Parts: sequence; C-alpha cells; structure tokens
Amino acid sequence: MRVLVVYCHPVPDSFCAAVRDAAVGTLTARGWDVRLVDLYAEGFDPVLGSDERRHYHDRAPTDPALAPHIENLKWAEAVLFVYPTWWYGLPAMLKGWLDRVWATDVAFKLPADGGRIISLVPHITRIGVVTTCGATWLISFLMGQPGRKTILRGMRALCAPRSRTLYVAHYDMDRSTAASRAAYLEKVRRRLEKF
Repeated sequence: MRVLVVYCHPVPDSFCAAVRDAAVGTLTARGWDVRLVDLYAEGFDPVLGSDERRHYHDRAPTDPALAPHIENLKWAEAVLFVYPTWWYGLPAMLKGWLDRVWATDVAFKLPADGGRIISLVPHITRIGVVTTCGATWLISFLMGQPGRKTILRGMRALCAPRSRTLYVAHYDMDRSTAASRAAYLEKVRRRLEKF
C-alpha cells in the first residue's frame, strides 16, 4: 500500500510531531510505502492567488511548486492527515494545501456541460485523520467537527466509492497529561495497524 502522510504543525518538537512519528513508524512497520509531506518544514504556500483562482475551473494548477504534491496525490493509494484541530477545523496551511492540490484536472474534472463532477482519484482507497483537539469530545461534536467533515466527507467523496476511513482524535488536549498522551499514541498505533 502506498500512503501519503500529510503533516501540518509549525512547531518541530510538538506533541503532533510525536503523533506523526508514531503514525509513520506504524505504517512503515506494516510494510507500506510511506511518503511524508511536512507542509511547514517545506514552507508550502497555502495562498490560492488571483490568477490561480481565475483558472481554477479551466485547468490544473501550473505553479511548479505544486508539481511534487500533485504527483504524490496521483501516486497514493491512501492519504493520512496528521494535524492539530484549531477552532474546530483544519489549520489554514492544510486548508490551503487542499485548495491548491485537490484541484481541477488533479483530483476531479468538471464536465463542460455542467454535469456531475468526475473523480480523478478513485485509486485512493483509504483516507484518514489523526488529530488533537483542545476542546472536549462533546464541545467538538456540538460545533459539528468541521475539520473531520471536510476530509472524511468532502475529500472522501472523490476517492474510491467504498474507501475506508479512519478518525482518531485526542480530545481535551488543553488539559492532557503525560498518561493521556502516551495512551493516545498507543491508540494511534493500534488503529493504524488495522487501517
């Protein structure tokens, strides 16, 4: 299995980095071919500029900086997102990556007649999220978990029709303890062994 791990956190020694390492280590131990994209480390530009937006429905992005990201998406059979949930959603950097990479003629095609969107990523059979949330599960649920829905509903709709999903969150991160963080890392490992 070829898995693209998209990691998004600005602090190199954050707990999210430990989560990333646990995820990559588990997938590698399973024998999966892993490609890691660290958006902050590479200085990914999340801004969808005016020219790119004007041509969004006409053609694939032409920015050469996006070429390796587009190639990674075409290569992947699974995509795993590792990020902190901020204000109940995705970090701006990650949202910008989705805006710019999951684009027309990359992840989907818009028919000229206005018909139904056509997926260009049906080779992706698994899509998952491993995240941390400052809020409790209840508050996150009441807010609608927009980050979870963006990826596991919106992005998944473009993947294989029966693509498997995974969502693992450490809720109440603002009051986490060494024990809760260790238990979460173990949970991530267990869940990814079955992903």
